[in-house]
Amino acid sequence: MTDQEMITDFISSEKKMSANYDIFASECVSIPLRDEFLKLFNRSHQTQTELFQTAQSKGWYQPEQAPENKISQAYQKYSSQQPT
Repeated sequence: MTDQEMITDFISSEKKMSANYDIFASECVSIPLRDEFLKLFNRSHQTQTELFQTAQSKGWYQPEQAPENKISQAYQKYSSQQPT
């Protein structure tokens, strides 16, 4: 397995784990246990960021840049919505 394949696999695994931690925390009755899941969730996001930065710096992961008009449309759509 190449370094690129390992980093890609690690990123995918972290995404799945953080999604699970989010679900576990939101459905947890025990507040102390919920707080532990949230700590794991935050650590998982930090790990994802570090893996992403590594992959990006090596040229293995280059997210496509959104066209300016799409960014403007999204901004207008969501900035006009008021929280309820």
